[in-house]
Amino acid sequence: MRASQLQLCRLAAAVVALAACADSKSVVGPTTASSTAVEGKVNPTGPITIDLPGASRTLALDINERGEIVGRYTRAGQNHGFLRDARGNITTIGYPGSSFSVASSINDRGDILGWYSLPSAPAVRHGFVLEHGVFTSFDPPGSTFTNPLGINNRGEITGRFCTLADCPPPGMGSYHGFLLRDGVYTIIDVPGGNETNAFKPNELGAIVGGFGENGSEELFVRRYGRFTKIALPNGKPISQDDGGINGLGEIVGTYCDGAPPCLIGPTDNHGFLLVGHQLRTIDVDGATATALTAINAQGDIVGGYTDANGVAHAFLLERRGTSR
Repeated sequence: MRASQLQLCRLAAAVVALAACADSKSVVGPTTASSTAVEGKVNPTGPITIDLPGASRTLALDINERGEIVGRYTRAGQNHGFLRDARGNITTIGYPGSSFSVASSINDRGDILGWYSLPSAPAVRHGFVLEHGVFTSFDPPGSTFTNPLGINNRGEITGRFCTLADCPPPGMGSYHGFLLRDGVYTIIDVPGGNETNAFKPNELGAIVGGFGENGSEELFVRRYGRFTKIALPNGKPISQDDGGINGLGEIVGTYCDGAPPCLIGPTDNHGFLLVGHQLRTIDVDGATATALTAINAQGDIVGGYTDANGVAHAFLLERRGTSR
């Protein structure tokens, strides 16, 4: 089903580039510089809405090169993961024995990443990988709340974790980012930040994420252990929930008009696409909120929006064959 037309607005973006720092378990030490872009407008074709039968809320979280989409949905008060293949067929994804499951990322091999909780400990979250029909559970050392958010074709996994007994939503200063590569965890903390959330890695190993610093919420890109900080115009806070980057370095995410913390929710959300220094806002026409979570190699984008009746839908915006 086609939703109403999107409106894209190019905004000015302030990009802060950081100098080199060594790659280690916890990375420190860069300096900064800045630049600014220009403003404009375009109107693309509308997105494809994705609704699961009986769901009160649906959110798409990742898309691979084949157009396979994973995400989460809520039905009858229960949260489940899902896989939508390129033909539109949907399969529910749930960790065996879990009471709560999310499918957060998928690579081109079809490996699915996610997290879950068990009935015996509903406040605790664990990560999982589903590969060739086999689930493998994992957690960074000391984690009580593991949110794996991205997996690339090399099997590198990124995400966030919290070690508190009661972990709040992202943006409250309680999370560290992580990279899991070849069985080894690397903690990712943006220098000077009070929280770091590592969203997704691309095929070149670049990682996009969000962090908090001095009351602001900004993007970062980490390449070869070096950070680039990216601040949106007029201090607009980005959501530290989720976002994505493809092999071309195109970045998607969500920002809010209000003060931090910026959370993906039913109001005050705007999706954005960042290409170089050019920032474009993406809002579904008539929606009260729009969030973007992933972009694949073809430039296809997924996320979610909330309609005027308060219902949350997932969507796919196809950019194949269009001017980029």
